[in-house]
Amino acid sequence: MVFPRAKENPLIKAASRGLSRALDTVLPAQTLLSLDPEDETAPLWQAVKFLDEPCCDACGFPFDYAAQAMSLCLRCAAYPPTYDRARSAMAYDDASRQLILSFKHGGRTNGLGLFTTQMSRAGRTLLAEADIIVPVPLHTTRLRRRRYNQSAILGRSLAQMRGLTFDPDSLLRKRATDTQGGKSAMGRRRNVKGAFHVPDARRNYIASKRIVLIDDVMTTGATLEACAKTLKRAGAAHVDGLCLARVVRAANLPT
Repeated sequence: MVFPRAKENPLIKAASRGLSRALDTVLPAQTLLSLDPEDETAPLWQAVKFLDEPCCDACGFPFDYAAQAMSLCLRCAAYPPTYDRARSAMAYDDASRQLILSFKHGGRTNGLGLFTTQMSRAGRTLLAEADIIVPVPLHTTRLRRRRYNQSAILGRSLAQMRGLTFDPDSLLRKRATDTQGGKSAMGRRRNVKGAFHVPDARRNYIASKRIVLIDDVMTTGATLEACAKTLKRAGAAHVDGLCLARVVRAANLPT
């Protein structure tokens, strides 16, 4: 026998949304990314490869040589991304991985000031033209498990640093997705396809806005692509991506 689905109590639903917003940006309890030169993480900071120009004008892939204005990497020249530009503060490698994963999964935030300072540097052009900063959202189930959204923490800190509006309410994840780790580029695109949406009540707010999306790590750009597509369909005029780190390796062209 199939029983009819019970109607969701609107008060419970509103309380759940409020809890999600609160969890989205609350700082985790642990704070152990010490910058003390005698701390064991100090060599990791010294070995981090920070990224800047010259780079692909679209995705920010670093070039080894000075490039002409509006130069694109082979991937972006063949398949222009939906987002307008993306920049990242550091390379995601052995040196940065432990620092980033300690923040992302271990809740260690003493490095937050350095993270956002470097993101501000790498994304200076994007941020100078931005209207609002929007974090890549987590689904509520994962948010309740982790207790915080690392992209929202980075976004709020960056918005405060640059005097910009932080907006965690205009882009939501409507479908729980698997982790992107271990998936191919095509698998990543499929995993996040249709996962995001802009609430009807927020469409007028983001209409014609220049948005900077904040994420922690960029691998193939699939998440930024899905978010940018959703925001532009909802009326955003311009969508850039700014990440804490990115994988830096030659990528095969998608088939």
